[in-house]
This record gives sequence, C-alpha cells and structure tokens, in this order.
Amino acid sequence: MGHDHGHVTVRAGARHARRLWIAFALITGFLVVQVVVGLATDSLALLSDAGHMATDALGIGMALAAITAADRASHAAHRTFGLYRLEILAALANAVLLFAVAGWVLVEAARRLDDPPEIASLPVLVVGLIGLAVNVTAFLLLRAGAAESLNVRGAYYEVVADTLGSIGVIAAAIVIAVTGSGWVDPVVGAAIGLFILPRAWRLGRDAIRVLVQAAPAGTDLDAISDALSGIDGVSGVHDLHVWTLTSEMDVLTAHLTVDDETKSRAVLGRARLLLAERFHLSHATLQVESGDDPDCREMTW
Repeated sequence: MGHDHGHVTVRAGARHARRLWIAFALITGFLVVQVVVGLATDSLALLSDAGHMATDALGIGMALAAITAADRASHAAHRTFGLYRLEILAALANAVLLFAVAGWVLVEAARRLDDPPEIASLPVLVVGLIGLAVNVTAFLLLRAGAAESLNVRGAYYEVVADTLGSIGVIAAAIVIAVTGSGWVDPVVGAAIGLFILPRAWRLGRDAIRVLVQAAPAGTDLDAISDALSGIDGVSGVHDLHVWTLTSEMDVLTAHLTVDDETKSRAVLGRARLLLAERFHLSHATLQVESGDDPDCREMTW
C-alpha cells in the first residue's frame, strides 16, 4: 500500500516538472535584466524585487532537484522511504533565504532613507511592467502544483509575493517620475521586504513541522484512536503515531489489541478501510496482537 502511494507522489511531482522548468527559465532570464537595470538605476525597490526573484528561481530549482532525486531514488533498496524528505529540506532552505533577503532589504532601506539616491524612473517602470508579466505567467504555471507539493507551494508563495513586489516597483517608478521624491524607492523596497517575512515564516514553520515528525496540522489523534477502538473485535489501541513523510504523504503506525486472534485479518481490513475513508490515511502500518501478548508493551517515547 505504501509503495503505491510513494509512486503517486513521484508521478505528481513529475506531472508539474514541465511547468516548473518553464517558470524557472522565465524567472531566471528576467532576473538578469532586473539586476542589470537595478544596479544601473540604483533602485532599491528593483534590487529588492530582484533578490526576491532570485529566491524564486532558487526555490523552483530546488523543487525540480527534489522531484528528480525522489524519482531516481524511489526504487533504491537501501532508501526505504526514497528521498522524499529532500523536498522538505529544500522548502526549509527556501524559507531561510527569504528571511535573509528580507533582512538585507530592510537594513538597506533604513540606510537609504537618510540620503535617498536619484532614481531613473523610466527604466524602472519598464522593468517593473515586464516583471509583472513574468510573475503572472509563473503564478499561473505553479498554481496547480502548489496544492500538492510543499516545495512547489513555497515557490508559488514567492511568486505571489513577487507579483505584488512588481506592482510596488511600478507604483514607485510612477510616483518618482511625477513628484521626484527619492524616498519612495527605499520605502517600497522596505515594504517588499516586510511582505516577504510572514510567507517565509509560514513556509519554514510547515517544513520544520514535517522534519520533527509532528502530527499533520488538523489531525485529531484522539478521534483516530477512538475510531480504531470502536472496530468490532478491537479491545485497545496503543503506540499510535501519525506524521508526514513529504507533501501529500501522511503515514500512520499503530498497535491494535484484539480479543480473538481469529479475527485479526478482518480487523486489519476494517481498520485500513476506516483510516483511508474517514481520515485520508492510506499509508498505514498496523500490528494486530492478542490482549495477553507478553512481548508487546507500549513505548513511552
């Protein structure tokens, strides 16, 4: 059962790989343009958006690497769970990079407010408009995959944030062109940095939750235990553990105590069906044992 579910996850990743490659090419190509124009115009808003777009490109690149590695390792005998956790590690690295970019932007914005540089608004406006088009395209490409993969979701969040960043760059260029106010640029840059922070926090929190093997958010362990205990023939449930291996792959293990060993097969079948239908836990490893089994005792860790 678990083997089939693993291949479902690999196929889901492979299904989105082509869209990821297109988004990666678009963002990486435009990143070069942003950096060149940002340095030429000395626009912090444009450079902060370029820094954010760089994490977009790196995040999508890591998502592609994780999908490829998981696919290649899915048949390796010594990797019993494949390399699915690479996706989660990549998502965590992405969150750390987002925090670093946001921190740099905020520090640089504070420095520039004291002495705002002169900004050439026209090239900033043109690049901002192109960036908006690139981000909208990437947003549409990644939207479907974000519902199935934590790592793709991380890249998707960054593209969403970067779309708003491009809007901020456009607004800053227009205001600077109309009013000549140089302080607008570092303020918009700081706003982009602040916008990045909560998304980085959520992505990092979700990745850490998976890595520490906490129960998936919204999982009611008591409800699962009560439902398993309510199966005809089950007299007790212990050593119940639920955790997430990678995106869309939650895993459960438990010991079920039965009154009559002759009912073990029937109990096992009903338990698996219940877990899959009521709690969407299709990857379950269950040990069925008699109530007087002296070799089984509940673990305390």
